[in-house]
Amino acid sequence: MRGATVESTKGSSRKDALERDRLGAVYDSVAGRYDLQHRLSTAGTDEHGRELVVDHAVTEADNVLDAGAGTGSTALLAARRTGPDGHVTLFDLSERMLAKAEEKFERAGLLDRATFVTGDVLDMPFPDDRFDVVLSTYSACPLYDPVEGVREMYRVLRPGGGLGVAHSTEPANPVVRWLAHRLEDGYWHLPAVSLGCRPVSVRPALREAGAVERFSTTLGVPLWPFLVFVVEKPVEE
Repeated sequence: MRGATVESTKGSSRKDALERDRLGAVYDSVAGRYDLQHRLSTAGTDEHGRELVVDHAVTEADNVLDAGAGTGSTALLAARRTGPDGHVTLFDLSERMLAKAEEKFERAGLLDRATFVTGDVLDMPFPDDRFDVVLSTYSACPLYDPVEGVREMYRVLRPGGGLGVAHSTEPANPVVRWLAHRLEDGYWHLPAVSLGCRPVSVRPALREAGAVERFSTTLGVPLWPFLVFVVEKPVEE
C-alpha cells in the first residue's frame, strides 16, 4: 500500500515521506507480522516480484547486497541462487526485521552465506563498486528519498553488475489511479498499515547515471501495481 507519489528524480511527493527514525520504528513494530501483512496487501504478488528480480539479476557465486532486506525473503532466494561460493549481505534500517531474516537463514541452514548489517540505505558503509549484484525489493517505496537511495545502491554496484528493483508504481488507468490515491489518502495516516510505502519513480535517475536496462515488467493488483526491473552498470571503456 502507498500513501504518496514521487513525481520526479528529486524525490518530491504528494505527501511528506516518513522521516528516517519514524520509518525505522514503524518497521521494528511490524517485524513479527510483516511477511503476512505484505503478502495479503499485495495479493501474493510480492513473492513473484522477488523471484523475477533474483532470476534476472543473480547468478552462481555472486557477491550480493540486499539493500533494505527486511525479513530476508529476497536475500534467501539470492543465497540459494548464488550457491556455496556466493555471499549475501542483508542491509536494513530495522534491527528487528534483520533479526527475523537471521532466523530464516538459520532455519534454512544458510547462515554461512550471509552477513547482517544495520544502517541507512542512503548512507551505506560500503566502498564504490563493492558488489556483483544489488537488490531492492519493496525497499525504495518507503524511503524518505528513494532516488538518492537507488543512487547509493548504484554506487556500490561494480561495473558490469546488475541492480534489481521491485517497487510500487502508479496504476496506468486514470480512473484506477484516482481511486488508488483516494484510498492512499486514508492509509497514509496509519503508518503501521501503509508501512510508509507509496509509488515511486527511480528509473530516470538510474538512466541519468548511465544504467542500461536488461529487464522490465509490471505486475500486481490493478490498484497497487509493482514495477520490476533490472539494470546493468556499464563497464567503462
